[in-house]
Amino acid sequence: MLIPFETLLVFAPAALALNLTPGNDMLFCLGQGMRSGARAGVAASFGIATGVFLHTLAAAVGLAALIATHPGAFEAIRWAGVAYLVFLAFQAFRGSATLPAPDAAQPVRSAARAWREAVLVSLLNPKVAIFVLAFLPQFVDPARGSTFVQFMLLGTVLNIGGTVINSLVGGFAGTIGGWLWSRRRIAALFQRFTGVVFLALAARIAFERR
Repeated sequence: MLIPFETLLVFAPAALALNLTPGNDMLFCLGQGMRSGARAGVAASFGIATGVFLHTLAAAVGLAALIATHPGAFEAIRWAGVAYLVFLAFQAFRGSATLPAPDAAQPVRSAARAWREAVLVSLLNPKVAIFVLAFLPQFVDPARGSTFVQFMLLGTVLNIGGTVINSLVGGFAGTIGGWLWSRRRIAALFQRFTGVVFLALAARIAFERR
């Protein structure tokens, strides 16, 4: 067996604890749900999952190690992520300038667009790659067979838990947001709050130390 059951008994609770800790991914899904509804919030969680899968794949083949040892590559990706989040914040603030009519329905963003934005946010956060590279190897045993397969299996377990939690956060935010959106002034506040969330994420990524 590539990954012993006793290893999974240690890994699964640790992965769940990490997934339950509020982080950039969870906040992004929260912001998407509040801004564009439950469907967008859930779609964003799957976009984050796609990004995490790609980070895991990169770590499994050694690309994450390359990023970790080359500060220039790390910084370029990090600042690209900051710029993208600032752009999303600008869009949210611009949307708040045009108030919806009374009792207007919450604007629906396509699930595909929310997914794409989430994938980019995840891929442009090199911290995820470094985290995967630092966390997963603690549970990989080369003596048991393919380290690549072990990496991907452990990454899948980690990713499933994160996707479930982020889906619940994004879906709940969208449900509450839909009810409040019909209130004209609160609708504008929601847009501004989403912008603040995205700016906070950008600042967090920009000023975090490696």
